[in-house]
Amino acid sequence: MKKQVLALGGDGIGPEILDQGLRVARHLAMRAGVELEVTLGLLHGASWEAHGTFCTEEVLEQARASDAVLVGAVGGPQWDDIRVKGGAERQDGLMYLRHHLQTYLGLRPARAWGPLLNRTPFRAGAADHVDVLILREMCGGAMFATERGQRRVNGLRQGHDLTAYDEAEVARFAHGGFQLARRRRGRLVSCDKSNVMESYKLWRTVVTEVAREYPDVAFENMFADNCAYQLMMRPHDFDVVIGCNQLGDVLSDLTAVYAGSLGMLPSACLSGGPDQASVFGMYESTAGSAPDIAGQGVANPVGTILSVGMMFNFSFGLPDFDALIERAVMETLQAGVMTPDLGGTATGTAMTDAILERLGP
Repeated sequence: MKKQVLALGGDGIGPEILDQGLRVARHLAMRAGVELEVTLGLLHGASWEAHGTFCTEEVLEQARASDAVLVGAVGGPQWDDIRVKGGAERQDGLMYLRHHLQTYLGLRPARAWGPLLNRTPFRAGAADHVDVLILREMCGGAMFATERGQRRVNGLRQGHDLTAYDEAEVARFAHGGFQLARRRRGRLVSCDKSNVMESYKLWRTVVTEVAREYPDVAFENMFADNCAYQLMMRPHDFDVVIGCNQLGDVLSDLTAVYAGSLGMLPSACLSGGPDQASVFGMYESTAGSAPDIAGQGVANPVGTILSVGMMFNFSFGLPDFDALIERAVMETLQAGVMTPDLGGTATGTAMTDAILERLGP
């Protein structure tokens, strides 16, 4: 089996953690008999500095020709206020790829790791064995608003972003959520603010209609503020939680507290439902670019390495290798090998070395 991967380091710690993820990807590819071809490219700030655009057309075409895209991290304050002509997706390299590749199904899993429970704010036993999948819609909503900008109204500055979803966008996303719930523990919560916003009234209506097609999945609607509260108060009661682009972004960072560090969280953005044997996806840690520690070699690579596992699962059709990586990460943590964000002293390279050792030949 041959697989083509486009690897985009991005900014800050992105290139460092990408390098560690690629080490694991190549190791597992050899073990799985996968011929892995990796193409390197630039994204967001790195692309802007080299080409004056956050994503070149060449990178987009390389992504279209690939089975998966593996991203380090993007962003930095020096690029935050750059304005580019065009839609919202032109302002961010990652959003540009998501928009054109329609990777609408954003998987943000968060779980508790036994050796890291003392890094969480939960009392003893409150978060043991927690495993929640936040599902974020990635191609619509306020972040891709076509009516947006800043203006003056009655002499005052006003910023505006139109939040809009149509029923087809919501339905395809909801189907993905229910399919994933079937593969997990059969429970799904949809969060919204339908008590105050029209876009969320449609969201709730469409998701409820889709839910009728999955009678085997326990389904509940929740207002987003209550959902966030309940996720912290009774995390064991949640399995899959779906939300729009904006709410999914917030909730996925919130549930990082289960893991003890954002550096422990992987993610996947898929262009189709998880019931396919293999589907194109974009994979990255949710740690962010962390420019304050870039170049120091201490960045936590685990989120990227776990993202590699998701890539083997969803884009390569090899879910057993996803489980292998999770087990190797747990054994590494149990051995006390941890980067500084986890309370340890290991470098990113040393932590990857330990994970590779536990993956075996």
